[in-house]
Amino acid sequence: MTRPPTAAQRRVIDAADPVTGRLRGTESQLTALVKRGLAFRHPRPPHDHFLTPEGHRVRQGIARACEPSGEAPASTGVFAARVGGEEGATEAGPARRREVHSAWQGLLELRRMTNPDQAVDRPCGWERAHLVQAAALALEAAGHHPAGQQGGGYRVRETPQPEAVAVHEPDGEALRACAATLEGAGWQVSEHREPRTGGRYLLASPRRA
Repeated sequence: MTRPPTAAQRRVIDAADPVTGRLRGTESQLTALVKRGLAFRHPRPPHDHFLTPEGHRVRQGIARACEPSGEAPASTGVFAARVGGEEGATEAGPARRREVHSAWQGLLELRRMTNPDQAVDRPCGWERAHLVQAAALALEAAGHHPAGQQGGGYRVRETPQPEAVAVHEPDGEALRACAATLEGAGWQVSEHREPRTGGRYLLASPRRA
């Protein structure tokens, strides 16, 4: 299980700009957050550091925990979108929906900050480096249900193809709905059939333009 942020790291995260996620801290603090996947270093000068979608989710949880009547966050670990088939996954409740919403908003802000034209309608570099998580987050944020260890629901998996993930969903209508969601989130999607089973699945790649 991922360790929660240290008290010092939580202070840096909590002090991040609420809109852009820009961080201020010592080089060692910022480097530690990057290693944990909670921040990234902007590739262009002045190379500022910003929260990743996981960092935004953690910041949201810290803010709620500091409210006098707020509900404590369920977890202060690194957020992970549900890819389907996880062991021990439970039905999403209000706390999980808040986490997913916060992570999705953080991802849109990440697109705005890192895409050269500030576009939010297509994936950014972070998503291209985390294909399965990015596609799963788009699906979960849109209200699609991830698969349990058995039964229906979407499953997002790696593929041998560069910059492509496979999305499996046994229900044909739900599969088409997943395709529409990913296309709306800036992914190129095509439908294919498994040669051995005949089951249909999606191949999705981040759109570049």
